[in-house]
Amino acid sequence: MTEIYFQSKQIFVTTHAIKRAREREIAYPDHVYHVLKTGKVEKFGKNGIKFISKSKKGPIICVGEISARQLLLKQLRGEIKNEMSNMQGRNGKDKR
Repeated sequence: MTEIYFQSKQIFVTTHAIKRAREREIAYPDHVYHVLKTGKVEKFGKNGIKFISKSKKGPIICVGEISARQLLLKQLRGEIKNEMSNMQGRNGKDKR
């Protein structure tokens, strides 16, 4: 893997974030690295940071924490819409 930097701080991805990416069917490392490089950056709180990217399948949010020499990516949030969820009604039954 290549190293990624944000404001001269190296970004480290936790195993928790990798597990969440796989659970939510977000392509790791391709899509996650794309969000970190091109996504919109929002800072919150004292040390919190979010990288946000919107796509056709839904938004992907990478949540991290800034420390003195590094940025630790702790969690991935995102709702990936698939075709099967569009086929079901409110009660979970098929619409057809």
